[in-house]
Amino acid sequence: MRKLTIAIDGHASTGKSSIARGLALKYGYIYINSGSMYRAVTLFALENSLLELLDQNIDLFIEKLKNISINFKFNKNNLISEIFINDRNIEKEIGSLKVSNLVSRVAAIPKIRREMVKLQRNIDRNKGVVMDGRDIGSVVFPDADIKLFLTASDAVRANRRHKEMIKNGITVSLDDILNNIQNRDELDSSRSDSPLIIDKDAKVIDNSNMSIEEQIDEISRLIEEKATN
Repeated sequence: MRKLTIAIDGHASTGKSSIARGLALKYGYIYINSGSMYRAVTLFALENSLLELLDQNIDLFIEKLKNISINFKFNKNNLISEIFINDRNIEKEIGSLKVSNLVSRVAAIPKIRREMVKLQRNIDRNKGVVMDGRDIGSVVFPDADIKLFLTASDAVRANRRHKEMIKNGITVSLDDILNNIQNRDELDSSRSDSPLIIDKDAKVIDNSNMSIEEQIDEISRLIEEKATN
């Protein structure tokens, strides 16, 4: 089968990363979580007291951002690609509610988006790529072989996120997570630069009542049909 570029977009906490990881493992593709990249930038701003620059001097912030390396490394123990700033693993830290509450604001800044898109487009796609995010099919890879848009009810998404955070040792109320998800949906859909949209070529999957395995099976049929034609 020929190698494909698969773009997975969708609302917050719809399991995009879990699906993308599962597909990448199944087909031996490179997996990139674009949302983690924006979370890494947000964490960088928080830890270095640079939030004011986002409003006051974005060019200076971009210069500081260029002095660090945001990259992914495959963890053979848990079989996932984890994100690093320089040589520091920040996979768990970017999942905090503090980062979640700010990431949509950071991701809405056009100059930051342009820097991240540059990094994303430099990925070698000859080996097959699965990338998930908010604008992968519409902006980063508009020529993707398969475009997917994942959605689910607000309640289902909040419960999923709550369980994930508890698993990672983060204590937070379900109501706070629900509010965060709804606010992020609004910010992501209404930003002027690369808003969250359903691309005209995307297959929409409402996974409110679907398991990860069921979703991977459904998407696998699309991949295998496309890869053999």
